[in-house]
Amino acid sequence: MSRFAISDLLVEFDRAKAYTDALWRDLTSDEVHWRPHADFSAIGWHLGHQAAVSHFMVRNLTAAEPSLDVELDRLMDGATPEPDRGDLPGLERIRVYRDAAAERLHFRMGNIASGDVGAPAQLSEIAVGLIIAVTNHEYQHSQWIGEVRLRDLGRALPERPTSDLLTEVDGYLIIA
Repeated sequence: MSRFAISDLLVEFDRAKAYTDALWRDLTSDEVHWRPHADFSAIGWHLGHQAAVSHFMVRNLTAAEPSLDVELDRLMDGATPEPDRGDLPGLERIRVYRDAAAERLHFRMGNIASGDVGAPAQLSEIAVGLIIAVTNHEYQHSQWIGEVRLRDLGRALPERPTSDLLTEVDGYLIIA
């Protein structure tokens, strides 16, 4: 059995997502879409990629859910070459995509935590690993977003989250 409760890990995921949102919500559309060159992903791509990975994991590891947005799934996939990541949607569509992915994560993990699934003990272990991976991935990309925000856009960083479950490795926050 895992030493982590799904409910505690969902709080950590929400903390990570809120931190990412604090890094971009006050930026202009131009800043979120800015790329220094074609082999660099914009902040907006990273925001969508965080959501895409979360939902890919939920739907492929715990429940066969349909895509949230087929076009964004394709664009925000890490397998999409960087030069092809430039035609990003508006900020509202990115926000809606991120929020929908977070809602599906909560919904499916809630099903698992309540035992409302086949093989609840096995899926609980899968869920713990999934939430940790998704949260650590959120922080991985928030680190990059923060670096661009500070270095390239000259914007101050919000306070980094703290939690008893978080540690820092190579400058990145992670659940360890």
